[in-house]
Amino acid sequence: MLATFAGGCFWCLEAVFERLKGVERVVSGYVGGRVPNPTYQAVCSGATGHAEAVQISFDPAVISYRKLLELFFAFHDPTTLNRQGPDIGTQYRSAIFTHSAEQEAEARQLIRELDEAGRFPAPIVTRVAAASTFYPAEDYHQQYYQRNGRQPYCQAMISPKMAHLRAQYASLLR
Repeated sequence: MLATFAGGCFWCLEAVFERLKGVERVVSGYVGGRVPNPTYQAVCSGATGHAEAVQISFDPAVISYRKLLELFFAFHDPTTLNRQGPDIGTQYRSAIFTHSAEQEAEARQLIRELDEAGRFPAPIVTRVAAASTFYPAEDYHQQYYQRNGRQPYCQAMISPKMAHLRAQYASLLR
């Protein structure tokens, strides 16, 4: 099965999801725009309408779509419009791109539950939309944290997420 999430920089989400049991593959890329075969530079300009996203191939017998959604909300701020930390622009929006009516219903249900429970200090602005064409990002974006973990952005933005993942979700790790 596939899950496609946009929640800021794709490097951050990729690093979280690629470590989970049941996740077979994570690809960083672009989705939700209007220009075919976008480049990183074009997406960063905001002109293509794409979001940086990850497409996750997973085994639902090992990890459920619901659990992936829960982790998506645990590892980004779904209350900021077109922004995650220092990353600002529509390409950094929070969105769930669904591959079935069941995924759409599950995503909308979880958003309702989180909002009703007051899980976040502000309302969730995450958009739910049907998945459109997903364009894999350039090769140098794939497995970015694994290959560039000592880079300052990785240390500042991703390493704390990795520590949180190990501390709170160790049972889900490979």
